[in-house]
Amino acid sequence: MKLTESLIELEEKHQALLEEITALKMLAFTLEEENERLRRLLCSYTDEDKAKVERNVAKIQGQGYDNLVKLYEEGFHICHLHFGQARQGDCLFCVGFLRKL
Repeated sequence: MKLTESLIELEEKHQALLEEITALKMLAFTLEEENERLRRLLCSYTDEDKAKVERNVAKIQGQGYDNLVKLYEEGFHICHLHFGQARQGDCLFCVGFLRKL
């Protein structure tokens, strides 16, 4: 291969790298703008909004616990070992799990 051909090939690789760097810079710019927008959105929530979310979380967690108790009372395992399988008698893992909640 001639020196001129090697230089041309190297120049083409260099140009391809510059194009890739430019594309990555544009992606970084877009992600930084999105991050800033999300930060502004996050900071715009009021204490009342946060309280509503916390009440909703507590309500959902309470419903989840109630559903697990109902499943257990209907004769199904709620422990991670046998979740959803029919059970015969009490299961120490299920009872322990309910006590932790």
